[in-house]
Amino acid sequence: MTSLIAAVRRAIDVRADWTDTAKLVADQLRAHLPGPEILTPDQRLGSPDGVAGHVLHAGPFSILALVWRPGQTTRIHDHITWCAVGVLSGVEHEELFDEDLNLIGTRDTPPGEVSGFAPPGDIHRVRNVGDETVISLHIYGTDISRVGSSARRYYN
Repeated sequence: MTSLIAAVRRAIDVRADWTDTAKLVADQLRAHLPGPEILTPDQRLGSPDGVAGHVLHAGPFSILALVWRPGQTTRIHDHITWCAVGVLSGVEHEELFDEDLNLIGTRDTPPGEVSGFAPPGDIHRVRNVGDETVISLHIYGTDISRVGSSARRYYN
């Protein structure tokens, strides 16, 4: 985890715009993507009450592990900052929307794949449509412990 944190710091220090920063951080996440064992066995179980989030690092950027049990989903939302996401286990299903909330695409992200995005144009919903638990690592360009959430708006 320390090598990932150092690599993200180097990517941010480039001081690029948000879109390029998301790509630079995604490249570093890809190069340093841990396995699901970054969480304890109990954390990897998730929660029956909804997607379980575990803050692994907070500061100028935050690293969260999210655990999705089968059938769990987010509301349609966008973000306050750039984000990079890597899937550690399971398959994360994402639905992408335009500003009028028309579905404009979907993608399934298997373990080992990483992506990055930045507002605007980041309206989406994430789901676990499979039969196994999904664990994904999210890096946000803000201090989640200070702001509470990476979501800017919820649309539903």
